[in-house]
Amino acid sequence: MIYLLFSIIASTCIFIIFKLLEKFNIDILQTIVINYIAACLFGLWSYDAPINVSEVLHSKWVYGAFGLGFLFITIFNVMALTAQRNGLSVASVASKMSVIIPIIFGIYVYNESAGIQKIVGIILALVAVYLTSVKPKTSENITKGLWLPILLFFGSGVIDTSIKYVETTYVPENGIPLFSATIFAFAFLMGVVFLIYKSIKKPTKFPLKAVIAGSILGVVNYFSIYYLLKALNHESLESSTLFTVNNVAIVMVSTLLGLLMFKESITKTNWFGVTLAIVSIVLVTLA
Repeated sequence: MIYLLFSIIASTCIFIIFKLLEKFNIDILQTIVINYIAACLFGLWSYDAPINVSEVLHSKWVYGAFGLGFLFITIFNVMALTAQRNGLSVASVASKMSVIIPIIFGIYVYNESAGIQKIVGIILALVAVYLTSVKPKTSENITKGLWLPILLFFGSGVIDTSIKYVETTYVPENGIPLFSATIFAFAFLMGVVFLIYKSIKKPTKFPLKAVIAGSILGVVNYFSIYYLLKALNHESLESSTLFTVNNVAIVMVSTLLGLLMFKESITKTNWFGVTLAIVSIVLVTLA
């Protein structure tokens, strides 16, 4: 459970960093690309065994890492487009509601428990994520360009599901740092392609503050994935329980921090969602 707690803390810190990027007017795509190489280098530094590039390229999990790297950078851009065209709350709801995909995968593929209490907790969690994330006028915005939120929903769900499957099927316990670093390396390479394409269309500068912000974000991002993988590797915690608690807790804590640190407005509906989130976490965890 301690690994899950650390993953939630790291993921919430990512939210804080993104808010600060907006405050200090730092380019998000540039920061994200630097973040991936920083996370990769930190993962390699954390790996306590000799690194053989040939062994990595011939490992059973390298294709999974490549696919996840592609999904990481692609779904991030989909999230950015969704936030711009449909609104931030729609992007939040679409990405976090996707928790249902790895939950169903865990129950059917790994024969994880699905008692009445857990099912009720999961349903309450989905409702809680929506109520906590929803903002005024969301119902008006969500009908515009539905393909983006739908793509974000399935993309986020596939990422969580793929991480669980590849980690449990192919990655040895001591290989988690290297696996994480390889995912970030592939995401970085694809991010560089995005930046080159963007700079060809419109030349842009690469300021030092984007490098610094990206480096900090990279370390935090690495730990969010590393501890999630460690939690998934723990036999006492089923993935359906883990993803439910993880996603709901991140939304809940991020919402409260938005209120306390950035003076964001929280409606009565949001507060009800936070309360429901706590109830759902208790139900799923005790189940």
